[in-house]
Amino acid sequence: MHLSTGLTEGRGRRVFLLDGEKTRTLAEIAQLYSCIWLTPQMERLFLDGASARRRFLDRLTVALIPDHTQQLMAHERSVMSRNRVLLEQSHETAWLDSLEESISRHAVAATAGRLHLIETLNETPFGHDTFPHTVMKLNCPIAASLKEKPALEVEDWLRHLLKQSRHQDRLRKSTSTGAHKADVTFREALTGRDASRSSSGQKKIMLLSVILSHAHAIDRIWGQPPVILLDEPLTHLDGKRRMCLMDSLSSLRTTTLLTGTDAELFSTIRKVADFFHVHDGTIQPI
Repeated sequence: MHLSTGLTEGRGRRVFLLDGEKTRTLAEIAQLYSCIWLTPQMERLFLDGASARRRFLDRLTVALIPDHTQQLMAHERSVMSRNRVLLEQSHETAWLDSLEESISRHAVAATAGRLHLIETLNETPFGHDTFPHTVMKLNCPIAASLKEKPALEVEDWLRHLLKQSRHQDRLRKSTSTGAHKADVTFREALTGRDASRSSSGQKKIMLLSVILSHAHAIDRIWGQPPVILLDEPLTHLDGKRRMCLMDSLSSLRTTTLLTGTDAELFSTIRKVADFFHVHDGTIQPI
């Protein structure tokens, strides 16, 4: 089985080929190939709005629940349609009833997937003594309801809430309740320190901890660890944390690509890793 990817001409839309044939959905890829990554830009998760943190959370969720993307896309389509109908044809109550039923169903399914991911990672520490474990929390009324009530009851509650808020949402030109309003917070398990009170180095450790827990969870659930891509993973880390990170990555026994501009930071793994230099679009061994 061969998997390939590239960009189309013109708009540059990414496509995937499986044995030379274009795939219908990304879920087909997620079931066959798992890859997780971390870049310096992602450290802005703690400074950016909730949408960036949702995207990060959903990307992790898809690796464990391949159809999570379909739930999110269906939810987004229904929310956009509801917003349009509220503005242009608010008298179409039957149409709004149908859209709100769809929003409720997909919002609960997407939230349940996010909750499952967070609970799985929170319960999958890879060694508190070697690398601090990060605990996540999903902040969302739907998530809070799912912890107390069956999914069908939560769907009914959300559908009623959407119906009651039609007038206000029409004035706001947006849907005020749904999976698109969730946020996620991070804190260190051992100290309870929240990301908002953490230094740049501590935030970097939090993200690396989540990535490592995610990789271990995939390995445990699917029986095969994901490919790991880490760009500048050692920046902001002291010597002890760098060694702990390398030990944690080695224990996964998977393909791991580490990139950085300072080769000396990676000197401790020179005997167990292959080193390459990128220049003018070519990769050469060092």
